[in-house]
Amino acid sequence: MIDIRKFDTLGHANHGWLDARHHFSFANYHDPDRMGWGALRVWNDDAIAAQSGFPPHPHRDMEIITYVRTGAISHRDSMGNAGRTAAGDVQVMSAGTGVTHSEFNLEDEETTLFQIWIIPDRAGGNPGWGARQFPKADRSGRFVTLASGIEGDDALPIRADARVAAATVNAGDRVAYDLRAGRHAYLVAAKGRIRVNGEDADPRDGIAIRDVERIEVEALDDAELVLVDSL
Repeated sequence: MIDIRKFDTLGHANHGWLDARHHFSFANYHDPDRMGWGALRVWNDDAIAAQSGFPPHPHRDMEIITYVRTGAISHRDSMGNAGRTAAGDVQVMSAGTGVTHSEFNLEDEETTLFQIWIIPDRAGGNPGWGARQFPKADRSGRFVTLASGIEGDDALPIRADARVAAATVNAGDRVAYDLRAGRHAYLVAAKGRIRVNGEDADPRDGIAIRDVERIEVEALDDAELVLVDSL
């Protein structure tokens, strides 16, 4: 099955400094039919105004992956980590038994990002944080794994049987992803119109997929894809 969830049907909250779209129930947005997709619990599409952001706040027992689309986000946490993650790059925080962190856009321009939360396989464990550069040229025409808890993947580690992957695809080209039985995929084009197994989707639509052996994506425009594969 392939369920295309149009961008204008997503949850929406505009706080002035933060304009957020929620693919799944989050904060004041609640939809019993959109509580998650497999182990994927949250996919927020955020636009953060210049010189603003999220003050210190706590998390626990969640794998939090931040994919920066434009601009940059600056991170600080109670473990003593600090870092700046720029467009196209990724940071991962394993909240474990508990961590407090802040995320600020310290740039002079708006920052846009996807923040993805995945439920870990097991509760607890020491919290952790990491970031890594993933040049877009290296994922041209193919999916590259950005974060993963699947053995053998060269990526930022997460504590879940899940994978976050990304690809850039030129208009008219195709890319494919094989989905094992019993798994869930959720695909979003950060930019560009795409066709997924014959069904058209617009930029930032959510595409929930299961019971499909192979995901075939055709780029109708130059496209940037982000995909989560989980149980």
